[in-house]
Amino acid sequence: MESVRLDRWLSAARIFKSRTQATAACDDGEVRVNGVVAKPSHALKVGDEVSTTAPRGVVVLDVRALSDRRLSPALARELYVDRSPPPPPKGEVFPLRDRGAGRPTKVERRAVERFRGR
Repeated sequence: MESVRLDRWLSAARIFKSRTQATAACDDGEVRVNGVVAKPSHALKVGDEVSTTAPRGVVVLDVRALSDRRLSPALARELYVDRSPPPPPKGEVFPLRDRGAGRPTKVERRAVERFRGR
């Protein structure tokens, strides 16, 4: 196998849960191969660099092997070398109230609403 469709490889490598999601990401311009926005039918080859915004965040992969069938997670990890940046730090966590402290006061309720962006 010299090449495989980009959307099939993204699904086989378990970057997206389904081929439909991989195709949608390609159509939306979220997937790049060697720095160029790629269509779902792009012929992917060993050595290409794939970068995308997947559900887990920004992903940068070097293609090591090709497959057009969905593989187990262990085998799927052998299809690529992951060069993704580390995930961003967790967002601000709102302080928890003591258990049994009763209902929040109006000031506390408004602070929670401001935090949630309402």
